[in-house]
Amino acid sequence: MYIPGRFDAWDIDLYYQEKPVEITELVAAEVEETGPLRATLRLQWRFYDSTITQRISIYRQSRRIDFRTEIDWQERQILLKTAFPVAIRSTRATYDIQFGAIERATHWNTSWDYARFEVVGHKWADLSEGNYGVSLLNDCKYGYDIKDNVIRLTLLKSAIDPDPTADLGRHEFTYSLLPHGGIWQHGDTLREGYALNMPLIAAPVAANPGGPLPAQTGFASVTGDGVIIETVKQAEDARTWIVRVYEGKGYRQQGVALAFARPIRAVNTCNLVEEGAQPYPHEGDRITFDLRPYEIRTFEVSL
Repeated sequence: MYIPGRFDAWDIDLYYQEKPVEITELVAAEVEETGPLRATLRLQWRFYDSTITQRISIYRQSRRIDFRTEIDWQERQILLKTAFPVAIRSTRATYDIQFGAIERATHWNTSWDYARFEVVGHKWADLSEGNYGVSLLNDCKYGYDIKDNVIRLTLLKSAIDPDPTADLGRHEFTYSLLPHGGIWQHGDTLREGYALNMPLIAAPVAANPGGPLPAQTGFASVTGDGVIIETVKQAEDARTWIVRVYEGKGYRQQGVALAFARPIRAVNTCNLVEEGAQPYPHEGDRITFDLRPYEIRTFEVSL
């Protein structure tokens, strides 16, 4: 519980840690799923006038532990966080940002580190030592703080200014714990972060034996460990496709191949706002190029 000195809806002052309240009132617990691919434990908690329901799922083919959370929140000026103490010693933590990652200290030994206790992370944050690490993924909550060996994620803030009803009511979100071998580049952090935020959607489709598609097909694929197709969209001013790729692990990538399901008619490179188009060579259905660490490349493609 805390009241910021200024900007109730935006600021988080560090002294909120002086008055922690742990949620301990467990109302219900039951095993909800015991399938061959997933098992789920359902927990329901009460906190003052609010209720928190969590479905904790483990998977056969993934190390990810999902915390699918539903909250009926009725509190004001209470900051809600989840915390994971992990058996890792590291002076640096890594946070996912758009098209890359940043590092921040896990100590407050200097005044500027002390001031940066809350850090933005888009899809995940990670704490790793030489041969082991733990990532905390999220699908819509972006405020992390990692101090020593404790990874924490901000879930709700419930400010009253300028909106006295902010955060009141129903919330649904998922965060996930992902242990992995080695540092985050050697684990599945990047892939699992995308999988949590853009899950595979399955739907029944009637078979068409005479259809033109092969047994397996896709719009495009890319080679290279950590190379991501981030954007596929129609061009703003033409009937062409904009395909944006980036290098997501901080590696230098040689001979990356971007392949399409159909032959390419023409390719241009352009900037992020689709300006400065320049012709780029292609061969058949693919484009080949190199990437520097965290480099972004945008292609305008006509198929």
